[in-house]
Amino acid sequence: MTEISPHMQAYYDRLNAGLAKAMEVAQAARKTGIDPETHVEIPIANDLADRVEAQVGITGVATRIRELEAEMSREEAALHIGDDFAAKKFGETNKEEILDHAIRTSMALLTEGVVSAPIEGIAKVAIKKNDDGSEYLSIYYAGPIRSAGGTAQALSVLVGDYVRNILGISKYKPREEEIERYIEEIRQYNSIMSLQYLPSEREMRLIISNCPVCIDGEPTEKEEVSGHRNLERVETNTVRGGMALVIAEGLALKAPKVLKNVRKMKMDGWDWL
Repeated sequence: MTEISPHMQAYYDRLNAGLAKAMEVAQAARKTGIDPETHVEIPIANDLADRVEAQVGITGVATRIRELEAEMSREEAALHIGDDFAAKKFGETNKEEILDHAIRTSMALLTEGVVSAPIEGIAKVAIKKNDDGSEYLSIYYAGPIRSAGGTAQALSVLVGDYVRNILGISKYKPREEEIERYIEEIRQYNSIMSLQYLPSEREMRLIISNCPVCIDGEPTEKEEVSGHRNLERVETNTVRGGMALVIAEGLALKAPKVLKNVRKMKMDGWDWL
């Protein structure tokens, strides 16, 4: 580890002392009750690991991220932090909580803890039932997922697949009517917001039919789909922007990068990319 010169250390000490003073003044001002909150909301973070922990609010994550990044690439660390969540090392109590925490933490790591996507871009995760009675993972994406960028969006799906496999959850088996709904809805979203890349119908069918995780979403637009409405496993008729972004600008547009990470991480079930 590179040693810090006395001059540089003195500089860092001055910065930290100034920060401490500023926080003290801000805290005193907040306690007067003029602002909506009586405490300073901005957490202090010294490095990326601290930023991720502060963003997701899961104690102990920073230490583990530092350990993983010392051994592997950031993308691999974002995947393998899922092993710790699956082992309930951070206090998780059920499968949905494990999946939720793993996906948000990995996305915060991939986006360096500086965008809202890990918190606001994922509305929730849920475990649903296939027609054969097996369980599958459904990730509900929202509009702010856009700030993550296509690669991080797609990798969040990979993390979900990695953890659901550890937990023994089956793959998503879409119904034909759901595939048609995806195609209609992504095209409609493109007419509203103009996607960076609009996959062809063949590409959309390939992605939706083979993706082991259900890419779902919260309603983000005012418009509703005209066909394929009131589907049993799709909770809204309104266009889901987050879903469209992850499929079109994530898995479709960034397929070469995603495949590179799949091979690097030795993940099964993604050769269709």
